[in-house]
Amino acid sequence: MKTYKTTLRTGINRTKEFERKGLAEFAVNVGVKCGHACKYCSSPTLLRMHRSFAEAGRSPFEQGYSIVDPDTPARVARDARRMRRRGMVQVCTTVDGWSPEARDEDLGRRCVEAILAEPEWTVRILTKSAAVVDDFDLFERHRDRVLVGLSITAPPTKTDVVSVVEPYASPLPDRMAALKKAHERRLRTYAMFCPLLPGIADAPSDINELVQIAVDSHAEEMFVEPVNARGPGLRVTQEALESHGYGREAEAIEGIRRAATWSSYVARVIRDVQRSVRAAYSIDKLRILLYPSRLTPSDLKRIRRDDAGVVWLGRS
Repeated sequence: MKTYKTTLRTGINRTKEFERKGLAEFAVNVGVKCGHACKYCSSPTLLRMHRSFAEAGRSPFEQGYSIVDPDTPARVARDARRMRRRGMVQVCTTVDGWSPEARDEDLGRRCVEAILAEPEWTVRILTKSAAVVDDFDLFERHRDRVLVGLSITAPPTKTDVVSVVEPYASPLPDRMAALKKAHERRLRTYAMFCPLLPGIADAPSDINELVQIAVDSHAEEMFVEPVNARGPGLRVTQEALESHGYGREAEAIEGIRRAATWSSYVARVIRDVQRSVRAAYSIDKLRILLYPSRLTPSDLKRIRRDDAGVVWLGRS
């Protein structure tokens, strides 16, 4: 994978959207194109106008390359010192601070170090890389100020098919082992099961397995999200699955590319997650991130009748 370098303008940013999600008030990102290359990722749609794509001469929707800023930790350190309002910072929100190109520069660790060097900041880690365990020694020195989350998008039985849609992320069992190790080392943990892809992680049995992971890791919170239909991510995911012989899973992805079927998939996932969490976990710890604008009126009404754990986002 080719890595391009860019210079970002900020270090620690306010993020009202992630604050509404209940994740963090602030965000740090170490680049604009993540080397994990998840097929369904919606970040290219959000970041497509960034000048670094034109500078690299690449489309934001292309695969096979990353864009990173090696100088991010210096700006993060500056902002951590200067900013008067302080709170929870998520590392990262649109890219991964422990992706291959980020690890080459040790960006995740250096950013977290810079934040924790100043008082009153807390950090939420989110990554698909099991290599984050190498930084647990740092987190342990500030264990009350760090929340560790591994993005686990399906149960381990789906490792092979998930490797197609998340080709450069750590294998699912490795991510699970990293989350377990975080708990064993008495670090604070939370669960992130986003997105629950149809045909891969949306069956009740899949959801039950994921909820049990949250229980076993003593997760303080559990975040769940239906797959985002914005941009070309669903089409790219479908094509990747088809090319690797996962026809049934590809059909399931194709099936939600229409608004009505996406809506019914979302309503079903929410119902099944609530049912599983009520049986094995705690509904008070559930956070289902939901943009309702594409829901049909009937599905919207159905969800509103029981919206325990639902975090309503967007304008609707």
